[in-house]
Amino acid sequence: MEVVIATPQELAVLAADAVEALLRRKPDAVLGLATGSSPLRVYDELARRHAETGLSFAQARGFMLDEYVGLAADHPERYRNVIEKEIVSRVGWAPERVQGPDGLAEDLAQACAAYEESIAAAGGVDLQILGIGTDGHIGFNEPGSSLASRTRIKTLTRQTREDNARFFGGEVDQVPRHCLTQGLGTIMEARHLVLLATGKGKAEAVHQLVEGPVSAMWPATIMQMHPHATVLLDEAAASRLQLAGYYRQTYASKPQWQGL
Repeated sequence: MEVVIATPQELAVLAADAVEALLRRKPDAVLGLATGSSPLRVYDELARRHAETGLSFAQARGFMLDEYVGLAADHPERYRNVIEKEIVSRVGWAPERVQGPDGLAEDLAQACAAYEESIAAAGGVDLQILGIGTDGHIGFNEPGSSLASRTRIKTLTRQTREDNARFFGGEVDQVPRHCLTQGLGTIMEARHLVLLATGKGKAEAVHQLVEGPVSAMWPATIMQMHPHATVLLDEAAASRLQLAGYYRQTYASKPQWQGL
């Protein structure tokens, strides 16, 4: 696992660099897309590059990490609409080339199975963008999730719903109680994981992710088992790391050609 500590904008540029390098090398790459606050600067940077340098998403495929269950198709916080607004519409990406789990399906279990099949049929995810919850979840894999889990329905914890209430006018009761999410086993099959975390509120979850034991109590810790995982942190999110100085030294000494 590589840990990089920098400013939020520097982190966004690094993540966008990784996406751009992948798309230049493999125009039909498969990207995994996260919602929430963490990736927004990355999407802004990718949109800028599309507008100014012609970075193309035309042949790429996209798969979303998760989706709320039961939100109306036109609800602004439905993750399909968020992704459309924040990245798809801004980079000339054909909407049909980006898929998400169907939170309005009559048969949710079948929708989850079909989503897994779609990812596999696309050849798997090349680069997965991730954020992390204050309780250590990635996707919506809450504490206690199986480390081998696949796409499925999950019940959101009270903490997650409180954290997400800011997107629903501060009203926690407006946040759905259920979601569909890629499982930890699904996420771990992506060839490169790029996780971004900023702010003091993420510091304990980041500490567990990077330096704690692998445990279902902190689901993101499964990333320690991944062969190509990158963790991008600002100073506040890195403030609990015991080896922060070593991570800075390692990154400063890294060969420039290596990339993330």
